[in-house]
Amino acid sequence: MQNITLTSTRTNTFTHLAVPKTAGNSEADWFESSETDALLKYGSSAKLESATRVPGADVVLLVIGCGDAINYRNYAAAAVRASKGIAHLSIDLSQASAEELLLAAEGCLLGMDTPSKYKKSSSDLLAIELVVDEKLLGTDISESLNLASRIVQARQIINTPANDLWPEKLAEICITASSGLPLEIEVWDEERLAKENCGGILGVGQGSERPPRLIKMTYRGGGKHLGLVGKGITFDTGGLSLKPAESMVGMKYDMAGAATVMAAVLAIAEQKLALDVTAILCVAENMPSGQATRPGDVLTMRNGKTVEVLNTDAEGRLVMADGLSLLTEMNVDHIVDVATLTGAATIALGNRYAGVMGHGEAVSLIRTAAVESDELMWEMPLPAELRPLLDSDLADLTNVKIGNRAGGMLIAGWFLSEFVKPEASWAHLDIAGPANNDGGPFASTPKGASGVAIRTLVQMAKNLSSS
Repeated sequence: MQNITLTSTRTNTFTHLAVPKTAGNSEADWFESSETDALLKYGSSAKLESATRVPGADVVLLVIGCGDAINYRNYAAAAVRASKGIAHLSIDLSQASAEELLLAAEGCLLGMDTPSKYKKSSSDLLAIELVVDEKLLGTDISESLNLASRIVQARQIINTPANDLWPEKLAEICITASSGLPLEIEVWDEERLAKENCGGILGVGQGSERPPRLIKMTYRGGGKHLGLVGKGITFDTGGLSLKPAESMVGMKYDMAGAATVMAAVLAIAEQKLALDVTAILCVAENMPSGQATRPGDVLTMRNGKTVEVLNTDAEGRLVMADGLSLLTEMNVDHIVDVATLTGAATIALGNRYAGVMGHGEAVSLIRTAAVESDELMWEMPLPAELRPLLDSDLADLTNVKIGNRAGGMLIAGWFLSEFVKPEASWAHLDIAGPANNDGGPFASTPKGASGVAIRTLVQMAKNLSSS
């Protein structure tokens, strides 16, 4: 974690100084006169969430475009991005409230490039000072930094290539990350999965030489019981329904749901929130081989329902079915599943919005938490006329409707609904669009894995713990 400190007076050791530019604010009272003149002259050119460098008397000014109002998380992230390769950064938070200070502390970590052991990086910031009003000097920013660190950790895991991350390896990472926290970890290997009738996870993973795993993470804080399910396909070739070569690029990200759920549970445990959480990570590698599931095969899920697999590339819903079934058996109060489930989600919502589907209170709980966490999520329907498309002449249901390209995200939601009770409080998050950022950095999101939905899940848990 970076050296981040609070101060009420800017020191002379900081070589870069970030200041906000909003519609109603063009200068900060504590600038020296020469710096103020430069800011007034050049500050208006700062674009939203980007920095304009202005030579100052003793520092380099970074004028950050903030629009009509400052989003302090994004402001701090933009300042950090603009300061690559420098040793010290000072960020003006003199007008920030205590809550805004916490957001800025988060942004300091989230705005950095995700560390990678595969690439030599330029020198990182050594120190960041947050210049605040004197009455905020005693503010504890550790919780914000810890949450941001968990998001960065998830980004690193999601960015890891499949030759270094497979189901058993992800289980080891969960165990290591949970060390010292009030968490119970249980890992089901292929033999245990067979004993527990988890036909979805086994069916998807049987084509790989690296067998599947189910990872169960349990936190007991008392109160409401929240169940989480994460899709963990460590690499998705499509199986025998093989993807085109260009579509396989980026399929290491297909375990983002599992990493998201893992990070959320770790943060919840660190914050010692007053609720119980059971998280199920459904982990497999979808590979073609002589042992792989074939189109037309029938799998039996944990809850006893049979599925005719018409497309082995619609595998995420198969592994998730087992996880949802397990949580349904446990009668948890709310269920949320997170998955990079459908390419159709990006067609409908683009690359920055996650789709929310489901029924019961969980949908509104997630939507509220997303707004509070400043994450983009949009509720989508589950139209009744789409459900018959999953009917099968051979089994209880199919995993896709072959030849139908309409409403793919919604049909996938209908499939998952077969593994929760109709009266359940259940929300499904399709994060296929925002889980990976192929473009340039924006807001507090770097290039690559975003860590989307972690803040929302933790905020939902906070809300439940205080209700």
